[in-house]
Amino acid sequence: MKLYLIRKTAIFGVSLFLVASLTFFLMRAIPGDPFTQEQAIPEEILKAMYHHYGLDKPWYIQYSKYLKGLITGDLGPSFKYQGRNVNEIIMEGFPISFALGCFALTIATFFGLTFGVIAGFRHQRWQDHSAMLIAVIGISVPSFILATFLQYLCAMKLDLLPVARWGSFSHAILPALALAAMPMAFIARMTRASVVEILQCDYIQTAKAKGLSQWKIATSHVLRNALLPVITYLGPLTASIITGSFAIEKIFGIPGLGQWYVISITNRDYTVIMGTTVFYSVLLMICVFCVDLLYCIIDPRMKKGNYAYR
Repeated sequence: MKLYLIRKTAIFGVSLFLVASLTFFLMRAIPGDPFTQEQAIPEEILKAMYHHYGLDKPWYIQYSKYLKGLITGDLGPSFKYQGRNVNEIIMEGFPISFALGCFALTIATFFGLTFGVIAGFRHQRWQDHSAMLIAVIGISVPSFILATFLQYLCAMKLDLLPVARWGSFSHAILPALALAAMPMAFIARMTRASVVEILQCDYIQTAKAKGLSQWKIATSHVLRNALLPVITYLGPLTASIITGSFAIEKIFGIPGLGQWYVISITNRDYTVIMGTTVFYSVLLMICVFCVDLLYCIIDPRMKKGNYAYR
């Protein structure tokens, strides 16, 4: 286990270094800079701004300063928002995106597994067809279309929930539903396929011959094995969903991290783009690492031999 953790930590560090380096050089390769978008800025002022932010120094000095900031946890100041740094922006936007993402992830996982298990155990019956119809709708309808429809129906017509903004639990329901629809559909389809395949295995037939109840078979034999492909999907999904969706946050007026990220791209705010990209990469690597650990917990066979160390 120690060797496994050491190897994962080394991979984590190398991957983060590559992501940070690639992001830095891509930002420098893009034509223009955060200040040339402004109109009629005197050359003297531009030079002063370049000097203030260190953009007039050679690339290797900027690169070394950037890596030093990452190591110390200082992501630097924002080029477009005076008096604000990237750490503050992330700390302001991420908790909102995290709360919304966790709510959406809970909805997607719970209902996705529920629909998938029901569809798998009632294969080729009306329950299966109904669950898969919901899944197809969830995959086919874009999240921003679903978000607009939910606003129109639940907020404007029925007046059940707030139409937009962020402030209470009721404000999170509609954006969470819109954000959870597509992952819920994927989870339902993956779970259904796994359950159908597992139910045809010999050990399931043996369990049925022993007289075990369907609930016991589902919880002890089927669901545990069916979770493996779902957990693989949940790793990157978790990192993606808790960092915010710009479309959903924009439609509902939610000041989350996703909205900050896209605005920084529009403004060519290098430090915010690089900081949020590295932050997302760290979350993604942590989620993938947690997935590897969950594999060993759910399926003890993966601990045997050298499977976990390959």
